[in-house]
Amino acid sequence: MSGILIHEWLSRHGGSENVFEVLSDTFPDAERFCLWNDSDGRFPGVEETVLARTPLRRSKAAALPFMPAVWRHLPGRDADWILCSSHLFSHHARFAGPARDAPKLVYAHTPARYVWTPELDGRGSGPAARALSRVLKPLDRKRAQEPVAIAANSAFVAQRIADTWRREATVIHPPIDVSGFATRLVELNPTEQAALDGLPPEFLLGVSRFVPYKRLDRVIEAGVAAGLPVVLAGSGPDEERLRAIADERGERVVFVHDPSSALLAELYRRSLALVFPAIEDFGIMPVEAMATGTPVVASAVGGTAETVVDGVTGALVHDWTPSELKVAVERAAGADAEVCVARAYEFDTPVFVDRVTAWVAAQTGADAGVSPASPGGSRP
Repeated sequence: MSGILIHEWLSRHGGSENVFEVLSDTFPDAERFCLWNDSDGRFPGVEETVLARTPLRRSKAAALPFMPAVWRHLPGRDADWILCSSHLFSHHARFAGPARDAPKLVYAHTPARYVWTPELDGRGSGPAARALSRVLKPLDRKRAQEPVAIAANSAFVAQRIADTWRREATVIHPPIDVSGFATRLVELNPTEQAALDGLPPEFLLGVSRFVPYKRLDRVIEAGVAAGLPVVLAGSGPDEERLRAIADERGERVVFVHDPSSALLAELYRRSLALVFPAIEDFGIMPVEAMATGTPVVASAVGGTAETVVDGVTGALVHDWTPSELKVAVERAAGADAEVCVARAYEFDTPVFVDRVTAWVAAQTGADAGVSPASPGGSRP
């Protein structure tokens, strides 16, 4: 059976892009579409929409009002099924030709946060965004009735889908390259090794973009509460504020900018625990940390509550008070490394492939063109 894979826009990096890559490897014969492709060659051969030929591709915010209409006017195609990887409006997709009547499935990373949950994403909190969301909400809910089936990347998102789109969703957790973090296959370069050697012998780790909603200030507070130095890995506009907080609190904080995958894996291994305060739809990094045998201190709200086993592979935190953080770090530090690794393998890429192919087959009544080879390679 012939299929079509759809994604929003494509960037070089990103959790949803990782899912799309695995879907591309799993369904190698499927055509692929996106709004525009800025992946620097990571996703060759993906057909772009008309938005790609306009200046709007340089600004997601400016392009957003036009996206629903663009998705409704895709070219004529003949396909037996359509699978949309959606975190904004790609599930609105409609083709001309025979593909218009093909069953449409949606793998939902989340209903559009800008529109439905601006309290979790500040980009939707401005007056213009709020006004636009009042128009987009009924349209988005209407389009969400079209798919024959929806899969969510977590139970947390499945509940949001029920609340916003009023649809049920099957939970299929996204693929994580657990083996890549569980094994040491890549050597550090001399600069990376020097950076690693200069770190404190024992520290708490925070990893993400340096933006306010990731709440890396809470990693610093965890370090203060536990009497441990902190390493923050990433980059972003919030760094100056984080440095000021560290100075004010008298906390030793080392910043590691944009670590490679190899260096990130070593940071996970060297840390006493990963502290992950953000409320995420799923949360990839806690699983990566567990894959290296490192426990996680994470929010009890969101996707991390589905991956981190409280008291076993880490600790889940509710209020983020100093006393709760101190106890959480102590509980996490006692986790068994092998148990953490075993837990991470429950979210490994082959698990996702098995579940998503079975789900697509159940909805389409056939093998949907699944590759007989193990996924993970690069599609030509």
